[in-house]
Amino acid sequence: MHREELFLILWILIVKGASKDCTNRPQIYVVAGEPFYLKHCDMSASVHKNETAAIRWFKGHGSHEDVELNTASSPRITLHSNVLEFWPVELEDEGTYFSQVGNDRRKWTLNVTKRNENSCFSEKVVNSKCIEVEKSLHIKCENPDYSELIYDTSLYKNCKEQFKAPKVLKNAEFGDEGYYTCVFSVRRLGKQYNITKTTNVTVVKGNNKITPAILGPKLDTVGVEVGKYAELNCTALLNKNDLFYWSIRKEDRSDPNVQEDANKTTWISEGKLHASKTLRIWKVTEKNLNVSYNCTVTNEEATDTKRFILERKEITDIPSHVFMRGIIMAVFISVAAVCVVILCVIYKVDLVLFYRRLVDRDETLTDGKTYDAFVSYLKECHPENGEEYTFAVEILPRVLEKQFGYKLCIFERDVVPGKAVVDEIHSLIEKSRRLIIVLSKSYLMKESRLELESGLHEALVERKIKVILIEFTPASSITFLPPSLKLLKSYRVLKWKADKSLSHNSRFWKNLLYLMPAKSIKPWREGSEVMPVLSAP
Repeated sequence: MHREELFLILWILIVKGASKDCTNRPQIYVVAGEPFYLKHCDMSASVHKNETAAIRWFKGHGSHEDVELNTASSPRITLHSNVLEFWPVELEDEGTYFSQVGNDRRKWTLNVTKRNENSCFSEKVVNSKCIEVEKSLHIKCENPDYSELIYDTSLYKNCKEQFKAPKVLKNAEFGDEGYYTCVFSVRRLGKQYNITKTTNVTVVKGNNKITPAILGPKLDTVGVEVGKYAELNCTALLNKNDLFYWSIRKEDRSDPNVQEDANKTTWISEGKLHASKTLRIWKVTEKNLNVSYNCTVTNEEATDTKRFILERKEITDIPSHVFMRGIIMAVFISVAAVCVVILCVIYKVDLVLFYRRLVDRDETLTDGKTYDAFVSYLKECHPENGEEYTFAVEILPRVLEKQFGYKLCIFERDVVPGKAVVDEIHSLIEKSRRLIIVLSKSYLMKESRLELESGLHEALVERKIKVILIEFTPASSITFLPPSLKLLKSYRVLKWKADKSLSHNSRFWKNLLYLMPAKSIKPWREGSEVMPVLSAP
């Protein structure tokens, strides 16, 4: 057996020993072949103070000296905490047992009996239960002492009839008399044991006839509204064969508007029958007002009646203080809702970015794209356009790639000029999830128009890519601007301001990350070189 299994068994024994009930009966009867335990409890205060005091177990031998028990005394005996356990107890274990902790000593006489021949129990180990007929018979198989080791539980009547579930809950009948045996199957160290618990049920004739009575006041005035539904409920305590009914006027008996429900009955704990009966008036009319509807319960010995009278309900206005509280609460909830909406609109970008980080969302895994964005910018670096050139080839990849793990396609870095460059640029745009346009005055004058026209066709006609416009120069100051760019939604147009946008936590970068596809932050350019997409001719 592995060390882990031994530790698990020891832990179960400790927990199980702590949950067992103390053994207080001096005379004990047990069945041979079943697990059994003795537990020492109620130790004196002096023993509690001495934490090192150990419990000792002894078995008496008549005039001879008592024999101290330990784990070597028998392979069937286990000692743990203040519990002595037999796995299982046998006829030879019968006798007197002592437990001692300091000066605290306990004594038990253990009587071991065999099961009856051709039976599943011993009559010496049987509990008795006497139940009056038609009262609740409740038998439930429970064994909290060995609950951790039980793997199956069965219930038998007279050792022959097996129940589908290990419990019985019904009104007792004379045919329910007999021996009910719960069989608990347990496993320990690879061996199987059965523990039995038998109850002898005797059903006797009851003598608990009660005087029937209607519950509640004898007169009940009910406020109703004309034209509305009304319901009268009557409850009573009664015997099984007592009469329970509503007294309805002759003119109401043929009226489908007045309906009497059947009895609803349940047994309560004292063995009495609790019944309820409902009279429904689906649409109250004037002729139903100020009329007595009587609920009666009766038998040959007594009668009890309750009267119900319908009165017109006075419709009262809502008290002013209740109305004002309602208005204030409604205004407060409305203002709070508006504030929440406004905050969500103002901090929409921050909330979306927080949600992406929280769920580690990545929408780039299955779309078949190679790049997260194709960057279109003015390729020629001159003093007059050096700022946007530096932004496109240095600042943009340093933040988006190294800080946030995106993969950009930048022409001068990732594409080696060769033949069919026009087709290759179109192909690269198709492989990208976004088209980032760095807009300046000179941008529309140069060859970048090819990238712009191809990307806008993908975005506006085929809807395969989304455009992000970064204005280095305000679009309003550019004399010629393609009409398609004017169709971009305002939130997809970002304005670069070098003095305010340099920080990675600035609003510019948050808005840019919001427009980029959701992706886990895993930088992909950690000191490695990126191979060009096109080979040299």
